[in-house]
Amino acid sequence: MGSGLSLLADIGGTNTRVALASGTRVLPDTIRRFPNAEYQARGQDIAQILRDYLAQGGAQGGAAIQGLCVAAAGPVQDGVATMTNLDWTMDAAKLQSASGAVRVEILNDLQAQGHALGHIAAENLRPVIDGPQAPGAPMLVVGLGTGVNAAPVHGHGARRVVPPSECGHVNMPVRSEADLRLMRFIEARLAAKGEVPHCGAEEVLAGRGLGNLCAFAASEAGQTDTRQSAEVLKALDTADPIATQAAALYTRILAQVLADLALIHLPYGGIYLIGGMSRAMCPHFARFGLARAFREPRRVDLLTHAFSVTVVEDDYAALTGCAAWLQASA
Repeated sequence: MGSGLSLLADIGGTNTRVALASGTRVLPDTIRRFPNAEYQARGQDIAQILRDYLAQGGAQGGAAIQGLCVAAAGPVQDGVATMTNLDWTMDAAKLQSASGAVRVEILNDLQAQGHALGHIAAENLRPVIDGPQAPGAPMLVVGLGTGVNAAPVHGHGARRVVPPSECGHVNMPVRSEADLRLMRFIEARLAAKGEVPHCGAEEVLAGRGLGNLCAFAASEAGQTDTRQSAEVLKALDTADPIATQAAALYTRILAQVLADLALIHLPYGGIYLIGGMSRAMCPHFARFGLARAFREPRRVDLLTHAFSVTVVEDDYAALTGCAAWLQASA
């Protein structure tokens, strides 16, 4: 493979993807996936995953690992990343010890996705709301997966700035009496499980969110429904009324969240949705009126015509972003 390879890791709430890159190009044959729960159950974390990857032949040919960049699904402060959905923390010293890399960088996962923009193949970009995309203008990346987050993207190359964020935990938008009932319903479900009873956007838009919405839709109809999100998604192909109502709620709430974020950040370069829920719901967005709900008239007349929304269908975009950041900031 030659020398000067970079080691990349994308730590999600469920899996960690590890790969090698040459420059900004992720080497497809080197991508491996590791289940986080198995490592956490053994009291291990990303350090052991990196060791296992390298021990299993990750750096074929004995090529030196010049740089390591890790994208973590959680806040990064003062060089320390704390996972939101895992009991893991990491810093440069731990990662360097595990990998032997000369240089170590740690990014929030949404930061990595932001650095990937401009390096993703066109066939992996699916427009879901048409609109202008001004070259060089700010963009916005929104992650819908095990968790939810969003971050603005400014500039290019070494001048690109992707400020970290934890906006998946802002309040779910409440616009009606039904929304208020939904908020109370989610709070009660969280309290019953001994969790913090706060209905953030993540509780309805993350991987678990569609299941929460299905339970609420069933409750509104005087029924009980315990299906998880994967089951709800399958049921959409059978015209199941409760699943259909849950997906309609998901789409409307997502549109409202995206509209609010668009007005906060003015991403004239486009909004990009990433993550498993983005890809899973993408075929249903037109049916449930994502564009119509997003283009709601407000006092400032921007949403009716400005901004575009695109789903990124590249499951390894965060790895590309890590490679791009290492290259640009060298």
